[in-house]
Amino acid sequence: MQASGRQGLGGQPPIWHVSQAELDELRARLRAVRWPMRWPVEPWAAGTDPDELERLVAYWADGYDWRHWEAVINALPSQYAEIGGTQLHYLRFDADASGAIPILLTNGWPSTFFEMVELAQRLATPERFGDVGEPAFTVIVPSLPGFTFSSQRPTLPADVATHELWHRLMSDELGFDRYVAHGGDLGAGTTSRLAAAHPEALLGVHLMAIGAPLEIDESSLTGEEQGYLSRIAEWNRAEGGYMHQQSTRPLSLAYGLSDSPTGLLAWILDKYRAWSDSGGLLSNSFTDDFLLTQASLYWFTNTIGTSFRPYYEYGRGVTRGLESVPVPTAVSLFPADISQPPRSWAERTHHVVRYEHLPRGGHFAPVETPGLLAGDIRRFVSSLSP
Repeated sequence: MQASGRQGLGGQPPIWHVSQAELDELRARLRAVRWPMRWPVEPWAAGTDPDELERLVAYWADGYDWRHWEAVINALPSQYAEIGGTQLHYLRFDADASGAIPILLTNGWPSTFFEMVELAQRLATPERFGDVGEPAFTVIVPSLPGFTFSSQRPTLPADVATHELWHRLMSDELGFDRYVAHGGDLGAGTTSRLAAAHPEALLGVHLMAIGAPLEIDESSLTGEEQGYLSRIAEWNRAEGGYMHQQSTRPLSLAYGLSDSPTGLLAWILDKYRAWSDSGGLLSNSFTDDFLLTQASLYWFTNTIGTSFRPYYEYGRGVTRGLESVPVPTAVSLFPADISQPPRSWAERTHHVVRYEHLPRGGHFAPVETPGLLAGDIRRFVSSLSP
């Protein structure tokens, strides 16, 4: 995937274009896939369902219109900044009102910036979505290093941590003195570290997940917290194989997923189904085109392997637990998300001022229930003192 040119801030954003040769190669690989022998198990019991995968692979090869979605992506307000040796891609959605509070949105894995688009649009231009009279925000959506259009950081460990890249982007590049930040999954960890490192710049943080404290005195755990940790441990045993692989031997996995679009799609589909409020049916939460656009972004940028790096860094102790996040924090939990930390757990590391259980949605709430999430973020920001 190539850009016709990259211009700095204030210039026209680059146009990304997949060559016809790249597109033809993808389709050839999809048509020539070597399918594994089937197992005598129920659908999804041992991994991605072969019937669903075969259907989507056939559509990706001969029905899905990449050129349409390429045009949609190129129409987004993309910009680039060179920070700490890393080329950062980000979207900037300007508010339809002056004096708007800036909000930074960070996705998790296996998501991309594309998953945050409607949420960002709802926050920046609420009247476009029928939310008349609601406040508008200037919204920044950066691509994590090594995810799609942002380059991998040049050293490991990185000379500049992701949360520091975010602060330099918001403060030095964009000139925001104070701002709000939101994140889920990996994005929640990055957002929390950003607030811990730069509390003077953060008006507040809105989180869909809470990481573990740096140290835990087990004798101080409440019964509710013990139950939460037991559920997480059981989930890790039953569902956490991907995380262990990506934390310990990510390159061994990356070779196969970088060479096989079918393998790549199977790897991420399993997560979109299991972690969403889909009731076991992907189409309840996502369109085929959305799922294939996410897979296409990873495929054409060849970044599925580098997207594993945050897991490897955490597994190596490069990224550690948190001691204290002193800024006002909202915790919003969606019923189908991976974890449901009790308020007392969040309060061990964060200054929690709002704790909500939302009625529907899951790990991918920005695309599953963007209106619900946007409303929750608005209510939190409205409660903050400027």
